[in-house]
Amino acid sequence: MARMGVFRDLAGNRIVHTVRADATAKPSRPQRMLEISHLSRRFGAARAVDRVSLRLPAGCIAGLIGPNGAGKTTLFNLIAGSLRPSEGRIRFLGRDISRAPAHRRLAAGLGRTFQIPRPFAAMTVLENVLLAAQGQPGERPFANWLSPARVAAAERRNIDRAREIIDFLALGRLAGAPAATLSGGQRKLLELARVLMAAPRLILLDEPAAGVNPTLLEVIIARIRDLHAGGVSFLIVEHNLDLVGRLCSEVHVMAGGRMLVSGTPGAVTRDPRVIEAYLGGGA
Repeated sequence: MARMGVFRDLAGNRIVHTVRADATAKPSRPQRMLEISHLSRRFGAARAVDRVSLRLPAGCIAGLIGPNGAGKTTLFNLIAGSLRPSEGRIRFLGRDISRAPAHRRLAAGLGRTFQIPRPFAAMTVLENVLLAAQGQPGERPFANWLSPARVAAAERRNIDRAREIIDFLALGRLAGAPAATLSGGQRKLLELARVLMAAPRLILLDEPAAGVNPTLLEVIIARIRDLHAGGVSFLIVEHNLDLVGRLCSEVHVMAGGRMLVSGTPGAVTRDPRVIEAYLGGGA
């Protein structure tokens, strides 16, 4: 099943975004989106992530903060499937995905962006987004010969959807431009556009504010809010605490590979343990 979120781009044009809906969700009880239990990842003798537990409800915008080397990116890699845990369990929408490959997690509705986007530089913005379309019939052997009309119809739908997403993310005028010509902030938006092609339920955003000018950052914040209003949940790794405070209803702090404290943005940033982790004993 899927439901539609209707948004408008910066020019006021109507944009439709499809979000998966879980048929087993009970309306009287908030569904748990993500549940991580005692998750660890060892590299030799070092524990980059050390028995971390985390629970996110459906419909949240949560922040994940901590000093450099805290283990945030490793935790993201474990959730997204680019690393396997040494121990522990990950459940997404009630299903154990601890050993599922990354592409299966994306197909299930778990999307992820990267701190440093790496689009295909020589390809256009539109082509980059189209590459992320899921379940294209033309990918199956002999489909282009046996059912060319079906393949062509699917390609047209994907192109229409990709253009809607590109317009929604204020990249419409750049649809035909090579990705190499985009600014750092525009590449962040392109990365988000590719994730949206999979109609995710949860998006892991890795430092969306890094290297982005203030004007474009406001576009990114507005689009996160629009997507959230349409049913998408977020877990955001970010060093920009102003962005975290503006967007996140809950914040989780890591230090030394462990989960240090969780709470509201205001409570977390005043917590002495967080101040100690960021600034050291002299604070």
